[in-house]
Amino acid sequence: MSKASGVSAIFDLVKNSNIKFIDFRFSDYNGKWLHISHCADQVDEEALLKGVAFDGSSVPAWKEVNDSDMILMPQLDTVFLDPFATHPTLVITCDVFEPATGKGYDRDPRFTAKKAEEYLKQSGIGDVAYFGPEPEFFVFDDVRFDVGTHGVSHSIDSEEAPHNSKKIIEGGNLGRRSPIKGAYFDPSPIDSGQDLRGEMVETMRQVDLIPLLHHHEVANAQFEIGFKYSTLTGTADNIQKFKYVIHNVCQAYGKTATFMPKPIYADNGSGMHVHQSIWKDGQNLFMGNSHANLSELALYYIGGIIKHAKAINAFSNATTNSYKRLVAGYEAPVMLAYSAKNRSASIRIPHVTNEKARRIEARFPDPASNPYLTCSALLMAGLDGIKNKIHPGEPKNQDLYHLPEKELKKIPTVARSLRDALTALDKDRGFLLEGGVFTNDQIDAYIELKLKEVERYEQIPHPVEFEMYYNN
Repeated sequence: MSKASGVSAIFDLVKNSNIKFIDFRFSDYNGKWLHISHCADQVDEEALLKGVAFDGSSVPAWKEVNDSDMILMPQLDTVFLDPFATHPTLVITCDVFEPATGKGYDRDPRFTAKKAEEYLKQSGIGDVAYFGPEPEFFVFDDVRFDVGTHGVSHSIDSEEAPHNSKKIIEGGNLGRRSPIKGAYFDPSPIDSGQDLRGEMVETMRQVDLIPLLHHHEVANAQFEIGFKYSTLTGTADNIQKFKYVIHNVCQAYGKTATFMPKPIYADNGSGMHVHQSIWKDGQNLFMGNSHANLSELALYYIGGIIKHAKAINAFSNATTNSYKRLVAGYEAPVMLAYSAKNRSASIRIPHVTNEKARRIEARFPDPASNPYLTCSALLMAGLDGIKNKIHPGEPKNQDLYHLPEKELKKIPTVARSLRDALTALDKDRGFLLEGGVFTNDQIDAYIELKLKEVERYEQIPHPVEFEMYYNN
């Protein structure tokens, strides 16, 4: 689609659908979707082709107040009608541009994703990388928390929570609940989210997502909805739309959704397994005759991810809470190994019935991460593995959760905290800088932003510390 035809199509849509607002959206460092709504009758061709101005100093770790002017450049192929707006609203995803240069802003995560895709093409290795994420999430009925100088507390509740089996409920307690870590694939009526997820799936179609399946996950009140893979940037865009749908459908049902990786103690956390493959001239380069019918190129790709995993963690597991999920005993993929079908390894080769679907699956990322930066870091690590022929060694087909201690020590692990991941990123950033995909300024700013979260978390007394230490 040419820019002229794209503009014409948008104006036709505004007219025919009686659009009142055009919503320009972009993503910050943390992966949060931000927006500015302009009155549709005030948006002209120049705004769609040359962008709209905004204050970049209000976005964390972006511009200083004395140099804050920035441009949101509409990407005309990303348009959809907002299914939640009271007044007809057209949403357009934007890139962020520097007004002085007219070029992309290095700290814009979507620009990073585009540069990663371009680097793949320039490398000659492939012409497109496909990503298929599986973001899990929780749905709660009541969430309360407080962080103060003289008290810290939180409380979450769900109609599915096992502790509600003893609760007195008007009309009767029907006792339809699964035990902790026992809700996987539960049917109705134990699965309280069947119709809720159905509503989410149908709404996903309205924002041009292609849903594939949905089901209850292992933890109480934890769900998963699968949707079709796309290119790196397209997938990251889709994750943003997916989260938007999940949050708003829950809000309409009087519930609240979270992509926080580990909101419940002693139960499984939410991951975002990321399926990946590289193609060239219409051929899947991950097809081959090595382990699980992978190509040697795919093995090198895995080798790159394993080598750089701790640096990748800074993006793929970007919250302090992420590392409460990455612990042994909760199906968390903490060990850096690969295997066919084996869900205890951090890299899995899924079973496929069609060899064209041959791919690898990174299991350690989580859905609280910035999808643009996570997918870009995974691709750059994989490409580094291919370029430098980093072989991942022999596959680990045994259950890694129950290996003898002596064997466990031989297997590297992901980072154990966000601080560790940021330290690894600081030291191991060279693979990200290739082709100017990431920049030192961008990485430094990201580390500085995330360290503030780490320091705040580390300095606040935790209730469990009172339980363990108050009477010492």
